[in-house]
Amino acid sequence: MERSRIAVAGASGLIGGALVRSLTADGHEVVRLVRRAPRAKDEVRWDPEGGRVDAAVLAGCDVVVNFAGAGVGDRRWTDAYKTQIRRSRVLGTAALAGAIAALDEKPRVFVNGSAMGYYGETGDRAVDESAPPGTGFLPELCVEWEGAAAPAQEAGVRTVFTRTGLVVARGGGAWGRLFPLFRAGLGGRMGDGRQYWSYIALHDEVAAIRHLIDTDGLSGPFNLTAPTPLTNREITAAMGRVLHRPTLFAVPAPVLRTVLGEMAGDVLGSARVLPRRLLKSGFTFAFPDIEGALKAALAQAQG
Repeated sequence: MERSRIAVAGASGLIGGALVRSLTADGHEVVRLVRRAPRAKDEVRWDPEGGRVDAAVLAGCDVVVNFAGAGVGDRRWTDAYKTQIRRSRVLGTAALAGAIAALDEKPRVFVNGSAMGYYGETGDRAVDESAPPGTGFLPELCVEWEGAAAPAQEAGVRTVFTRTGLVVARGGGAWGRLFPLFRAGLGGRMGDGRQYWSYIALHDEVAAIRHLIDTDGLSGPFNLTAPTPLTNREITAAMGRVLHRPTLFAVPAPVLRTVLGEMAGDVLGSARVLPRRLLKSGFTFAFPDIEGALKAALAQAQG
């Protein structure tokens, strides 16, 4: 891709931060949308939950990327926090999509975050992008989240939804919490361990997003998950092998439900999600297996 001006919302998060580093390293001009007062010349303030963004901020941008939103796994899902999760994603997306639609010269692509939570509980059944949404808080959130991008789509802007799996990284997300536990020898399966976890290496997440930005004609939902989802039991064993630690401390499902509340369903639930459209588009995973993804995360943290 030629040098471009790219607006990124959610640049302080795990995925957004890694994407910004990748883009700037390749010489692209990045405009970071932040909720606080700007501290650097590449930052511009916006108000996602208030649904406000100055369209002039996006003028001249070739690409707009939105990964803004309160963390799903950051705290227990109280009713108030579920409202915050929803508002931060849906209202922010609607604000950006509306601003994009109002521009005389529109960006060529709008990449909006989503999640594999769209599919809900799948059990042993493998699903791809053609599957309908599941039921419950996360599927309903994802449907509304993606739907909020409609103004950009209706204005003719190529719009992509990244239904991301569990990102394997040391710096945040689920694995940001798992690595310390396993390194301390306290890791183990969760529940019966038979639930599928669809994961993706942070390197591949960023590479896939850039592939979706760069490849004309790609639009709609794309599952950003490795080609071979594994059960929690299999991933636990791989963690033990890579970190050379025992994995004896299984966490019973009732304990997880007591500690995590409704969010425990996301940990104990099974999501066997396949990246059919991403593979069909010509994308190649650098770390398609869990051990490679784990080693890449450890190497990145040390580098």
